[in-house]
Amino acid sequence: MNVRAPVVADSFYPGTAEEINVLMDKILEKEKKKIDYSYARKNLIGCVVPHAGYVYSAYEAIHFFELIRKSPVRYDTFVIINPNHTGHGEAIEVDSHESWNTPLGNVDLDGEFIQELKLPVASRAQSQEHSAEVMLPLLQKALSYPFKIVPVCMLKQNPDNARTVAMNIDFARRKLNRKIMVIASSDFSHFESPAEGKSKDDMVIEKIEAMNAEKLYETVIRNRISVCGYGPIMTLMEYAGKTAENPRSTVLARGHSGKIRHSDSVVDYITILFYS
Repeated sequence: MNVRAPVVADSFYPGTAEEINVLMDKILEKEKKKIDYSYARKNLIGCVVPHAGYVYSAYEAIHFFELIRKSPVRYDTFVIINPNHTGHGEAIEVDSHESWNTPLGNVDLDGEFIQELKLPVASRAQSQEHSAEVMLPLLQKALSYPFKIVPVCMLKQNPDNARTVAMNIDFARRKLNRKIMVIASSDFSHFESPAEGKSKDDMVIEKIEAMNAEKLYETVIRNRISVCGYGPIMTLMEYAGKTAENPRSTVLARGHSGKIRHSDSVVDYITILFYS
């Protein structure tokens, strides 16, 4: 079997299963009272989830993973749409491995779904990329049932590519009758003061709440907002519009790296749930 070995284990997240479990149990203990578990009973469409090191961003990310843990729905496939930080690979690239490995074990890719996506398939984009990989141990820790993944890496982040990926995901979902969940992997403002980062991120959140992907793109570009996964976010917005008549979003959790290591230059982490 063609298995992708982890490339950021023991850096972005712990290198052993025991260490992952200990860390995530500690984070859950701190966050549990803040998690609104009522959303687990909604029709969940997808979520924007931060992808930094767990010691920084898992406090925000765990709010989503707890909801899918509590959801009555057993999801077949998680489509993880992530930005390309390395510059390798195609403008849009679906990973070609059969399985991904983490310290918590292997998770297979959904080959049938990938075939129906009709997008370029290769292994270069994810070869050294962290922003999809970090989602996998969190999924493995949260879920007690088997599931598959479809990692989609976006190098060229623009409205046209977002619409294409969203349309193809929806087509594959309908054809195969899969219960899927879309994860848009993204951090928000990078290396701004907490106040400046919040101000810029608020502009992005406003466009997310309006479900206007074109305006989100214009806002990010015009104001030079360093949200790294605006392409995956736009894709989730477009996909939500195809799967629900009145999709909604809500901020589940919000924080930044300065809360863990004090600094006047921080990276912002925001978890945003899409539901109907």
